Amino acid sequence: MKILVLNCGNSSVKFRLFNTEKMEHLIGGHIDRIGSKESCLISQVPMHKEKRMSLSVKDHEQALDIILKAICNQEYGIIESICDIDAVGHRVVHGGEAFTESVLIDEAVFRKIKACIRFAPLHNPPNIEGIRTSLYLIPFARQVAVFDTAFHQSMEDHVYTYALPYEWYEERGIRRYGFHGTSHKYVAYRAAQMLGKPIEELRLVICHLGNGSSITAVKEGKSIETSMGFTPLEGMVMGTRCGDIDPAIPLHIMKEDDLTPAQMDGILNKKSGLFGLTGGDSNLRTIEEKAEAGSERHSLALKIVTHRIKKYIGAYAAVLGGLDGVVFTAGIGEYSSTVRRMSCEGLSFLGIEIDTIENQNNETCISKGSTPVIVIPTNEELAIAHEVMEVLAKEKEPVKIGA
Repeated sequence: MKILVLNCGNSSVKFRLFNTEKMEHLIGGHIDRIGSKESCLISQVPMHKEKRMSLSVKDHEQALDIILKAICNQEYGIIESICDIDAVGHRVVHGGEAFTESVLIDEAVFRKIKACIRFAPLHNPPNIEGIRTSLYLIPFARQVAVFDTAFHQSMEDHVYTYALPYEWYEERGIRRYGFHGTSHKYVAYRAAQMLGKPIEELRLVICHLGNGSSITAVKEGKSIETSMGFTPLEGMVMGTRCGDIDPAIPLHIMKEDDLTPAQMDGILNKKSGLFGLTGGDSNLRTIEEKAEAGSERHSLALKIVTHRIKKYIGAYAAVLGGLDGVVFTAGIGEYSSTVRRMSCEGLSFLGIEIDTIENQNNETCISKGSTPVIVIPTNEELAIAHEVMEVLAKEKEPVKIGA
């Protein structure tokens, strides 16, 4: 079976084609700057050199058409025709309360995804455009929606409910939803494999640390608490997002500086976090280098973000009632030994002690204490492909909907 995984953003489309017989990816890449005359297609086949092509891409439909032609490029002989694509897995950022798992897309599902635009106005529209375009260009393939929020729908009501007027939840759906669920689920099950234990017996804290970061408490294979909330703004200090703050601060600044809600939203999401702390740097590697060179602000930023990680690990150990493992994943989690070390300092009372030598490695246990600390590369595209396979295994007939 051939599964095409699509991740459509506002001005980009990431793709990866999998052969499920060996669960290997055949080709992957992305198109950036959609809507510009300076778009770029980057594609790579394993064991071949990466290809870059400058072109003009006006919309997602044209982008997907270009991607399909790249997949069928006879030079590589990956597939002869797009008819060889059996299914398409779509990353959908927000599924609200409607979706607790990945689903085959039909008319009803499509309508519910569109209804979730109000929760994710920046993310769901391009996700929907990807589905619509795929239905038009690959109508014979089965389409599956995989939701970032679905894994966290196992949280109990006292965890996801905010202390706000309750009718806001009843009438407007204001609650904690959580994100990065596909990654958290994949990494949790991979951790169970590496630890050689059934996931139903494990209490894990998963630290997904990248430009966007979230931490999740996973008990018996289910999310019971997560740091991101109604939006991806809550929780961790991130590249440009502030994370947890006193909610009165934005109101205070808006009043003093006469800012609009849109202006404040831009500050909290795009000019805060590491970017705001350092005065313009959001790349963790750059921040580490400047901190080591003596920059006090960059050193402070590093201390702030690792302190926040440590707080969540400790809090979630309490929520879990104990700890069987801590996992670091995503760009920062996988590659920053400094962040891992600083985040775990002082946690020996939880059995967490970092092995300095092992901490330089990836996809391994980096601790010497009683509680394993593991570095695991996330693979959201592979996770989506697995989700597609699980959904299709339950379905007997293809479901078709109009484009």
